[in-house]
Amino acid sequence: MKALIFAAGVGSRLASETHNKPKALVKIGSKTLLQIVIEKLAAFGISEMVVNVHHYPNKIIRFLEQHNNFGVHITISDERKKLLETGGGLKKAAPLLAGNEPILIHNVDILHDINFQHIVDFHTRSKSLATIAVRKRETQRYFLFNEEMELAGWKNKQTGEVKLCDKNDKNTLTELAFSGVHIIDPSIFKYISQTGKFSIVDVYLQLAKTHKISGFYDTSELWMDVGKPDQLTKAIQLFGGK
Repeated sequence: MKALIFAAGVGSRLASETHNKPKALVKIGSKTLLQIVIEKLAAFGISEMVVNVHHYPNKIIRFLEQHNNFGVHITISDERKKLLETGGGLKKAAPLLAGNEPILIHNVDILHDINFQHIVDFHTRSKSLATIAVRKRETQRYFLFNEEMELAGWKNKQTGEVKLCDKNDKNTLTELAFSGVHIIDPSIFKYISQTGKFSIVDVYLQLAKTHKISGFYDTSELWMDVGKPDQLTKAIQLFGGK
């Protein structure tokens, strides 16, 4: 199994931390966000990873070299010329993720204690093209799922925008927030028609009309979006300071 770590984001919400380094190298305690994710994936048994880069890419590359890639095989997907967002970043990384096994995708700015084996087992049992880890939490944007936990739409509460994948009554759907972890079957690449810069959300919404995109209900006790200043501060307090 391979993994893709989305680490190309500029980290504009953490401007005081990311004016001279990428978000992936922001520290919690003695470890960078990137190291935390790599070690978590490696502990699960994943030894081949792809890391995409854009903001201060050479600092990430040098950091990985200095730490001997933390004992795993890491390939860089270089987006320094143009930040491609999550969908475009995934498509660009596709040649580096070739194989027949599922691919685990992980945002670099998420702290959690999700059991990877549970989501992998769920993905395998459901025979889904993609499985998205989601949870109940307050946010502005939600995935919408039917009673079978199949993706049926997306909602932006701030703007009121709603996108539905089929004719389901939006009032019967469950709103759940993305947890920053998802698994895809490698066959998904042949179905991605978008090019350039685009969101993986748009890919999932399009493919859900013809394929099974499932939600894995995340009930983990620890979940933090440390790409937000208040959450980063809380994480630093919880895990030992800078």
